[in-house]
Amino acid sequence: GLSDDSGRTLTSSDFNLRCLTPDQRVERLLAYGSHEELDRFNQESRQGNRHPELFALYPPEDAVEIRPIPDCPKEHTGDRILVRCQAIKFEIDIEPVFATMALYDLKEKKKISENFYCDLNSEQFRSFLKPHMPHVDHSTLAKSAIFSVTYPTPDIYLVIKIEKVLQQGEISDCADPYMTFRECDSAKNKDKLEKLRGHAETFCHRLGRYRMPFAWATVNVMEVISTVALDRDVTDSDSLRGLPRRNSERYSTIDDQFCNVSAFKPATITISTIFKQEGDRLSDEDLLKFLADIKKSSTPQRRIKTISGSIKLDMSPVHDTPLACLSTELIPLIPVAEKNIRPVKEVLEFPSSEVYVPHNIYRNLLFVYPQRLNFVNRLTSARNITIKIQFMSGEDQSCSLPVIFGKSSGPEFLQEVYTPITYHNKSPDFYEEVKLVLPACLTERHHLLFTFYHISCQQKQNQSGSCETLIGYSWLPMLNNDRLQTGQFCLPIVLERLPVNYSLHTPEVPPVKWMESHKGLFNLEIQAVSSVHTQDNHLERFFSLCHALEGGATFPLRVREEKIPENKLEHELKLSIISLSSSSLEPLVLFLHLVLDKLFTLIMQPMVIAGQTANLAQIAFESVVSIVNSLHNSQELIRDQQGRNSLLATYLYWVFRLPDPPQDMQNSGSDILIFSSDKFIICHTSHIYCNVLYSISYRHWIVSLWFVHLFLLQQFHEELALQMVVSTGVCRENAYKYAWFFFELLVKSMAQHVSQLDKQSVPRRNRFSDRFKDDITTIVSVVTAEIGTILEVEQAEKVNISLAFFLYDLLSLMDRGFVFQLVKNYCNQMSSKTVSLPTLISMRLEFLRILCSHEHYLNLSLFFSSPGSAPASPCPSISSQSSGSCSFQEQQRILGLFELSQDFKQQHYLAGLLLTELSAALDMESEGYYLPLTLLLQIKAINAIYSLLCSHDLDHRCIKPEVRAKVAALYLPLVGIIIDSTNYLDFTVSDTRCGKNKTGIPDDDLENVPPINQSVAMAIAGNPFNTLGRNVLQGKSVATLAADTSRHLLVCFLWVMKNADRSLIQRWTVDMPPSQLNKLLELLTICVSCFEYRVMSTQALQKSQQAKLQLEEALLRGMGARGEMMKRVGGRMDRTMGQRENLRWRKDLTQWRQTNDKQDKTKAELDQEAMISGNLATETNLIVLDLLETIVQAVPLAECKDSVVGGVLKVLLHSLTCNQSTTFLSHTFSTLRALVVKFGDLLFEEEAEQCADLCQKVLQYCSSPVDENRSQACATLYLIMRYSYSNASNFSRVKMQVTMSLASLVGKSSDFQEEYLRRSLRTILAYAEDDTEMQNTQLNLNSILSDTVKMREFQEDPEMLMDLMYRIAKGYQTSPDLRLTWLQNMAEKHNNRKCYTESAMCLVHAAALVAEYLSMLEDHKYLPVGSVTFQNISPNVLEESAVSDDILSPDEDGVCSGRYFTESGLVGLLEQAAELFSNGCLFEAVNEVYKIIIPILEAHRDFRKLASTHDKLQRAFDNIIKKGHKRMFGTYFRVGFYGAKFGDLDEREFIYKEPAITHLPEISHRLENFYSQCFGDETLVMIKDSTPVDRKQLNPNKAYIQITYVEPFFDDYEMKDRLTNFEKNFNLRRFMYTTPFTKSGRPRGELNEQYKRKTILTTMHAFPYVKTRINVIQKEEFDLTPIEVAIEDMQKKTRELAVATHREQPDAKMLQMLLQGSVGATVNQGPLEVAQVFLNEIPADPKLFRHHNKLRLCFKEFIMRCGEAVEKNKHLITSDQKEYQQELKKNYNRLRESLRPMLERKIPELYKPIIRPRLENRDSFKRLSFRRVQEENS
Repeated sequence: GLSDDSGRTLTSSDFNLRCLTPDQRVERLLAYGSHEELDRFNQESRQGNRHPELFALYPPEDAVEIRPIPDCPKEHTGDRILVRCQAIKFEIDIEPVFATMALYDLKEKKKISENFYCDLNSEQFRSFLKPHMPHVDHSTLAKSAIFSVTYPTPDIYLVIKIEKVLQQGEISDCADPYMTFRECDSAKNKDKLEKLRGHAETFCHRLGRYRMPFAWATVNVMEVISTVALDRDVTDSDSLRGLPRRNSERYSTIDDQFCNVSAFKPATITISTIFKQEGDRLSDEDLLKFLADIKKSSTPQRRIKTISGSIKLDMSPVHDTPLACLSTELIPLIPVAEKNIRPVKEVLEFPSSEVYVPHNIYRNLLFVYPQRLNFVNRLTSARNITIKIQFMSGEDQSCSLPVIFGKSSGPEFLQEVYTPITYHNKSPDFYEEVKLVLPACLTERHHLLFTFYHISCQQKQNQSGSCETLIGYSWLPMLNNDRLQTGQFCLPIVLERLPVNYSLHTPEVPPVKWMESHKGLFNLEIQAVSSVHTQDNHLERFFSLCHALEGGATFPLRVREEKIPENKLEHELKLSIISLSSSSLEPLVLFLHLVLDKLFTLIMQPMVIAGQTANLAQIAFESVVSIVNSLHNSQELIRDQQGRNSLLATYLYWVFRLPDPPQDMQNSGSDILIFSSDKFIICHTSHIYCNVLYSISYRHWIVSLWFVHLFLLQQFHEELALQMVVSTGVCRENAYKYAWFFFELLVKSMAQHVSQLDKQSVPRRNRFSDRFKDDITTIVSVVTAEIGTILEVEQAEKVNISLAFFLYDLLSLMDRGFVFQLVKNYCNQMSSKTVSLPTLISMRLEFLRILCSHEHYLNLSLFFSSPGSAPASPCPSISSQSSGSCSFQEQQRILGLFELSQDFKQQHYLAGLLLTELSAALDMESEGYYLPLTLLLQIKAINAIYSLLCSHDLDHRCIKPEVRAKVAALYLPLVGIIIDSTNYLDFTVSDTRCGKNKTGIPDDDLENVPPINQSVAMAIAGNPFNTLGRNVLQGKSVATLAADTSRHLLVCFLWVMKNADRSLIQRWTVDMPPSQLNKLLELLTICVSCFEYRVMSTQALQKSQQAKLQLEEALLRGMGARGEMMKRVGGRMDRTMGQRENLRWRKDLTQWRQTNDKQDKTKAELDQEAMISGNLATETNLIVLDLLETIVQAVPLAECKDSVVGGVLKVLLHSLTCNQSTTFLSHTFSTLRALVVKFGDLLFEEEAEQCADLCQKVLQYCSSPVDENRSQACATLYLIMRYSYSNASNFSRVKMQVTMSLASLVGKSSDFQEEYLRRSLRTILAYAEDDTEMQNTQLNLNSILSDTVKMREFQEDPEMLMDLMYRIAKGYQTSPDLRLTWLQNMAEKHNNRKCYTESAMCLVHAAALVAEYLSMLEDHKYLPVGSVTFQNISPNVLEESAVSDDILSPDEDGVCSGRYFTESGLVGLLEQAAELFSNGCLFEAVNEVYKIIIPILEAHRDFRKLASTHDKLQRAFDNIIKKGHKRMFGTYFRVGFYGAKFGDLDEREFIYKEPAITHLPEISHRLENFYSQCFGDETLVMIKDSTPVDRKQLNPNKAYIQITYVEPFFDDYEMKDRLTNFEKNFNLRRFMYTTPFTKSGRPRGELNEQYKRKTILTTMHAFPYVKTRINVIQKEEFDLTPIEVAIEDMQKKTRELAVATHREQPDAKMLQMLLQGSVGATVNQGPLEVAQVFLNEIPADPKLFRHHNKLRLCFKEFIMRCGEAVEKNKHLITSDQKEYQQELKKNYNRLRESLRPMLERKIPELYKPIIRPRLENRDSFKRLSFRRVQEENS
């Protein structure tokens, strides 16, 4: 417990330090001979193990601007699925079966793949077919197929059709054995099965080449994939592959889960439902209907019979092409030598919608689909019908070409193929797909021949070998007017032999015998998949005319149905060029590369037509522009992030090449020559891509180019530039809108031109003609002008970026001077417009950013000629001579290097431009630009510099330090720019620690506001260092940069400082004006804050998350009723607190760039991040430390040494407040020791306040658990004390500062490590013991340390803790500095608990203490006369006058030497107190505080501060007006402690002040929790009532607590002065509570026996005080008789009614509630019963006459107030309450009538003259108890 003996100090738990073991000491602490040697040693140790690349620790997202390399052209594939056929098994196994697989999209009602054939027949069954299969090619043995799906939908089905060899009978008859026999009965049915097998073998031998439909099965592929999906978050494969963006409706409705076909687990599927084929429903339409039924109900609607059996498939995704894979053309993709590896086939996809990928491989396939045959009207026996299909190159049978792809287990290519047969069906449907490869060059002789046969299933006796009976023929020519025929056809059938030359005609022409008189009987469909045949009219026409132009045709030229003579060729060609862009998008994209190549050839070469030279360049250029426009405008095609169409970008990067001039042109003597070849092959090679082969052989495209002489040959880039310049109208508009394409085209053609010239070594300046340069200048100028006129900002930005890249490319190709001139023109043009369009500044920045990311940027900026090298040591030794020996010109030159001068801009052109932009962006606000735009531009400018420096830092060409110094010299002006923009920097990053916020000090001169003790400053005012209190520009708000942008800018500054020449930096800091140097030091402070280490380890993260949960729970659940009220009222103050606290916890809200999406990262990644972050913090802080050392070493040359050293010390101290690594701390302590050694006297004399901070910071590290930190801190503290020892006054001051710092540390830090601090003190003693000079000194620090032991015990009991701290502070009554420190410690503790009023009181006491000592020193009228002046704030303050000048004289032995014992210190303390009173809503006290401050400010003529003071006063008074009666002040409770367990607290009573609206259970619960932890649940007893406690009845082994709610008590005379709500809640010393009782001992009884006891308690001090509990020193009690109780009750009721009735804004509900309790029918016995008990009869005892009369008068007033209230209510009620009002009125009248006889009866004796009785005889007021409690000092 605590004793009351104020004289006793708490040193009972002293320890003997000498019994501890000291830490390891720092070697050679005092061993340096000279300052230079010390500096050199520190410098060397700092440079060890440093990171050469700063940006490796802080990389930007995008270091350099790059254009993405477009995808290499390749064949289109969708998502690929590998399907492997494992087994097809039926109940019986009697014959070979054949499977065909294909994919169908039910949604699109379309077959989406070609067929894949496989059979799994045994060798035995294969031998049945030997006669019909002459040989089997390896490629036909595939059992696995790769299907491709471009547009996945939920309705994609894999359909497996099963066929068997044709045999006699319907499908049903043939399927019957499969349905009737069971596998389990095979032994029983052995004979039958053998018989069936024999039949099958017979049919196979005879009819083995014919097939019949048998069965089919299906599975929903997407269902399989979605059930086994691995990971649905894989990037959409479409976007990876550069596929078209499908903006169409069908694509957007795809279910997400089906879009990821590329990642699912391999699955094995067993299909057990196999449907029998229906002979009359074989077509694809029928199949799709079946699938639709299956989707709805899992079985087809029309009952189809099923065959029992199973099909087993494996399905897996394909990422890499498997071994032995064959393309759809059967070309091996990955050839393998071994034949035993079974091949895998790629199945060609027929995408359900368009796919926009140009042809990149040669493909020329034709698919023939026979659909229906109708022989119903034919009276022949032809019923088992098959069609033989052949591809003929002539009419002879030998002309049948082997181009038809074979099926499974047979030849690779066939000459003929037969369709399956439906038994006895005269009009069969077919589902056959015949795939054939088309010859590269088709002629009019090529045709398809169809031969129709009837097949006899049963061999008749008279028949010989053949089973085929010819029915007829039909045919289809492949070309129609030179164009491939595709689509639907219905052909007639010839009954007799085919006529001669039939193939040259369509089947309608020859006069032969036709079936059914030439009627179309045979339906079929033809589809082509070809990279040779365009199948588009416009493209076909264009290519035909180009072919003619190139000399590959005879005139008149036939194009489709028309004939074109030679003289019309030019006109027709122009028309065809114009109509190119009209062709539909898909074919245009498919043949894009070829179309563009042709057009570029036309642009470049003048053509000779009919002897005339035709220049088609302009029209070809317009067509190119038109195509480029339509490709960009298509919603179907994707673009990259720079808006470039991907197809065009791919063409430019991989495909485009200048058309080659013919080889033999130079040798030719003739005017015109022809260059021709039979094949047009373009093979493009590059360093990456050399295997894309276009081999497009098409008879139109035999290249035959007409060339003129070489001197006439126009270079392609010149012609292109010319066309861009001369273009007009829409063409011009679009050419510049999509300028990127033409720019890249120009650059590519120029590069190819330069590559040809390089072989002839032409100098750079002569590479291009002057005319071409003029054209380029014009183009750049026009595009720059366009940028300003394009309305859509996004479009303008894209054009701007493309222009930037164009000039970027030109720097590599053209004369650099010419390109710089273009850049200059651009900048000038843009500058002239920026006034009207501020967004252009942003574009100009983007432009420069791109230009500066050029790989040769440093050389282009002439970094090597930088003047930034330091002068060759102008003085012999910098530290030994003054600056006078260096010339003024030299000084100006050095300072000039750090400014953005005109010379610099001219010499380093690009760097100058970029730095100019940055400087302008940071100054923009002063020019009145729109704020968000300003911030955006600043971010852009900073990021440009940031990424540029990063690219230098990580560039292997810049590894050498001397190169880096040259590069850094290029950016010296950046340093000046950054220093000037310190006001814009955001260092809030440093504030999020410990809940600091930005300093709220207004625009005063901050030096005049001395920062008080850091702990208080941090908790109350914000930042502890006034360097951080950024000056707000005179009366103007400043747009602060975002924190991460500030960090980017600062890291650039640090990089320059790290790499620049050190001697140059030193000269610069010497020559710098003091104001600039202060700015530099402020900037370094900000750097320290911004790069503070703050990444947590995973463990710390878990802990913080627990803490976060606890905090959130406490915030929501805690604070009891006050918390509830805050939630309801929404207390603004707490809400902002909550937001700040959120900031601490919610990393997603923190202002600095977090690497903290921790939940998604592995532990290894988190640890890696923590390591990088730690290294960054260390490296940045070491750069700052290097710079500080450089500045300090230049101090002897500086004119104002003291301010420089002080400034450096400020930065060092600030770095110690941040989280730092041990490495950095050890170097910082070394630097601090060097400062003390070199400038000790200066520091101790001039920088006393800073020394106090230094002592505190160093002491903090003395209690660090890290040995290295502790060791360094001890050495530093010892050195400070040793160097101050040489000067007696300094030493006493340092002693006092160390003592105060220790007291502050002990008082405010709950987590400081006492044992480590003891060990540190032991280490300091060890230093002193070894040092002869220091052995006599004594530091009594141990006694302060022992206070911590006590404080630990009461960490959880805030009242007890404050009592202890109060006691400690009181113990230092004779040591004002320490008392002040402990008062500030208390203030901080209160502030942490949000007890703002008590915190303010601590500071008021501290201010009174300072005032006492100031009045001793000097007698100024404006200063307060000691603590007396503070009485108006609180009478408690008088205790600060306890120390008189007899005991102590100020300014002796370091006493009162702290920074607070000054006038500005006093003002500082009072201002903080006023701020806290304001937080605590005691606005009236704010006024009293400022009454003391204002005279001091007036005396100092500090008008700026006076203005802000009056502003604060106005706010305080406004708040009083607004919140006057709404404010909630404290709630008070009497707490009594009983029992020996409490020690000194036993039988002591306290008044506790709790937050407003605290309920009794809350404080009860809190104390119960705490003390039950101390004593145990069984020992503690809470007394539930407020009756006096009888010690005799208590158990001596238990602890008892009694808690009672009390209210402030005032005598009547006091109430005259306490009018306002505030006055009734301020300076309270007396409190009252009442206890009801009856004479019989029960607490409650009838009205006539109910007594009440009032207890009045007086406290030792008035509330509010420096503590939240004060002990009771006096107790008075008096009892009220029943009638007095009744009087009090009635007065209370009457008062409540009066208040409710006469409120300015009456509350109807409140009024009705009171009326209900007064006159309501149910409560009539309330007041009525009181009247009947006490007023019914005149009392017999004359002593009660007066009470009787008083009660009668009370009732009179009560009934009057009731009447008023009823009337008032009448005006407040709504229409629906009229009945209620009538009821109230009736009850009121009834009550009045009942009371009337009693109220009119008077006591006659009272109206006679009477003698006033003496007080002693009035029993009711006899003093029953007057117990004085022993006074105490707490």
